[in-house]
Amino acid sequence: MTAPVDLKTKVREVPDFPIPGVGFKDITPLLADAAALRQAVSALADWIRTKEPDLVLGAEARGFILGAAIAAEAGCGFVPARRPGKLPPTTVSQSYALEYGENSLELHPDLIPPGTRVLIHDDVLATGGTVEAICDLVARLGGVVVGACFIIDLTFLGGRERLQPLEVFSLIDY
Repeated sequence: MTAPVDLKTKVREVPDFPIPGVGFKDITPLLADAAALRQAVSALADWIRTKEPDLVLGAEARGFILGAAIAAEAGCGFVPARRPGKLPPTTVSQSYALEYGENSLELHPDLIPPGTRVLIHDDVLATGGTVEAICDLVARLGGVVVGACFIIDLTFLGGRERLQPLEVFSLIDY
């Protein structure tokens, strides 16, 4: 058995990206390390299984990277939430504020029938705006959000508090 990887050591901080004053948390070194990647997918899938979702919904774009892998590991399906104009045919959309701008996400409404249990995954929890928008989309479709998981939680931005009472899990906290 291999020793656990300290996942925090696999995250690179990129100063002043995407705008001055923001310290971007780059997960690509974690993804490039096979042991760290396997550990992250396994830990997230273990937590997800306890929520018994039908689907993992991954937020564009970095939520796609592990979203499909953790869904497969947890034994459920995967649905992407994409930027406008990326999904044919019919979509539903929700706009939201970012910590440094505004964006929108779209879903295929037929992939989340009423009563579907949805677990949201993204790479980083910042202010919670992305997950809040996804929760609104899922609720409009009649789905039930059963939790949200992240590689990183930037606790100083208060996203977890904004999302209450939604249960939130993260592998790394800053």
